[in-house]
Amino acid sequence: MSNTDELDITVAIPTYNGATRLPAVLDRLKKQIEVENIAWEVLVVDNNSTDNLKEVVQSYENIGFNNLPIRYCLETQQGAAFARIKAIKEARGRLVGFLDDDTLPALNWLKSAYLFGCEHPQAGAYGSQIHGNYEVEPPENFHRIASFFAITERGNQAHIYHPQMKMLPPSAGLVVRRKAWLENVPDRPFLSGRSGQSILNSEDLEAILYIQNANWEIWYNPDMEIEHQIPRDRLTKDYLIFLMKSTGLARHHIRMLRYKPWQKLVFFPLGWGNDIRKALTYFITNRQVLDKDIVAACEMEFLRSSIISPFYLWRQSLQKKT
Repeated sequence: MSNTDELDITVAIPTYNGATRLPAVLDRLKKQIEVENIAWEVLVVDNNSTDNLKEVVQSYENIGFNNLPIRYCLETQQGAAFARIKAIKEARGRLVGFLDDDTLPALNWLKSAYLFGCEHPQAGAYGSQIHGNYEVEPPENFHRIASFFAITERGNQAHIYHPQMKMLPPSAGLVVRRKAWLENVPDRPFLSGRSGQSILNSEDLEAILYIQNANWEIWYNPDMEIEHQIPRDRLTKDYLIFLMKSTGLARHHIRMLRYKPWQKLVFFPLGWGNDIRKALTYFITNRQVLDKDIVAACEMEFLRSSIISPFYLWRQSLQKKT
């Protein structure tokens, strides 16, 4: 097979300083079952790491990967959005399945991903069923904020994410049709992902929304299962509050992407007013427990940041222009 031959699917793993985490993901991929008739590859996208990530990938290249190609490429522009864009451009597969360096796919994940794409040609993207694997016990009522960690357990029946649902799959375990991405997702997204230059989340939802807005179907495929490894330092109150803030501050941009320009004039004040109403109601109802209930404090921070979001983003836009 030449370097220019198109493959069925590329498994892309964007990572930053993931040298210690990546081997577990690659070892799972080496054990994938019933993939003999699938033409696939593994692509590791180094998002400007400072550890020995490149050497780790080279060690897998040297010992072989079930006679399959494993490739390394570098994206120096910091941010998960840029790493995913690099993956799409470098991928040889018609489908591109994204795994994070802390997500472990089930042994039939690749097979399920490929078959679903074949059976649903109008699917521009489809997400996995994602379970949490916690190093320590999460806070009480954690299920209320688990979706912020990409935990996606929405039953055992595949279904479409209709636009009116205002719900989309996360990037972990997401499979996209490369054609749908290339034709619709801009090379310079507004949201780039958390980095030294930005604290904003939701860059993955921005990309998926462009695909959905172009009338591609977005699906949930429960047959694709992965485990999200969540270490103890991501379950501290400080990290959880920061996660809520970084997601809430991006909310205005994600919300407005759903509307045509003329609709934004109507739906912006309605949505913002509703955010204020929900935040006030939540505060009045839960103010006595906010200091001791971590999950309640997180929900309050998300609502507060959502109110601030349009003004924070406008200021960010002005700073970029200057």
